[in-house]
Amino acid sequence: MKQFTLDDLSYNGAHQGVHSWSHPDGSNPYFWHPDWLHIAEDAMGLHPKKQLDVPQGEVATQEHAKRAIIDHLNEK
Repeated sequence: MKQFTLDDLSYNGAHQGVHSWSHPDGSNPYFWHPDWLHIAEDAMGLHPKKQLDVPQGEVATQEHAKRAIIDHLNEK
């Protein structure tokens, strides 16, 4: 099974603060908003797919979201 890396993600930009990434497995893009502590497969964040791993005292960033996407893809 192929292991995905951060280089496999394509950033689609942000709309109203919601960031989106596509990936090579062909399914829906993943979304993240700075107020969410998870990634989602919908722009509203109503269908969480994986929690972000944010160390205590840090604020969630796009890097945390990208790592969560890769972790989720590699768990499938």
